[in-house]
Amino acid sequence: MKIFVAFVFVLFIFNRMVEYSSKVLDRTFGALADPTRRRLLAQLANGEERVTELARPHAMSLAAVSKHLIVLEKAGLVKRRRHGRVHAMKLEAKPMKEAQEWINRYREFWDGNLDRFEDYLNKLQKKENKHGDDKE
Repeated sequence: MKIFVAFVFVLFIFNRMVEYSSKVLDRTFGALADPTRRRLLAQLANGEERVTELARPHAMSLAAVSKHLIVLEKAGLVKRRRHGRVHAMKLEAKPMKEAQEWINRYREFWDGNLDRFEDYLNKLQKKENKHGDDKE
């Protein structure tokens, strides 16, 4: 009975980890889906910036840029610091690293499959060339 309870507990924890990871990835990719948010992240790659400075190059209101920054903040891609009335943002790498790890797992899978497919096509081509040489 103790083993069964422990097994159910481990499954519960594992499912929670998968769910959390999925939520993090969903938020990360959702935030990255918008070109304005990607440009804001590119600006923050140079270091911490005030919200007003981040908004300056964009053809939109400060309120609109703030909404984009809130999406990035909820995704964990940026952190906000407050100095009185001045808000500064800085880039946070962890969600991007998790997204990159997820992409890399699938890249390995597809690279392996594509390599095997290429080998298969090469074998077929050699067989065709061999049969073509036999006919001549």
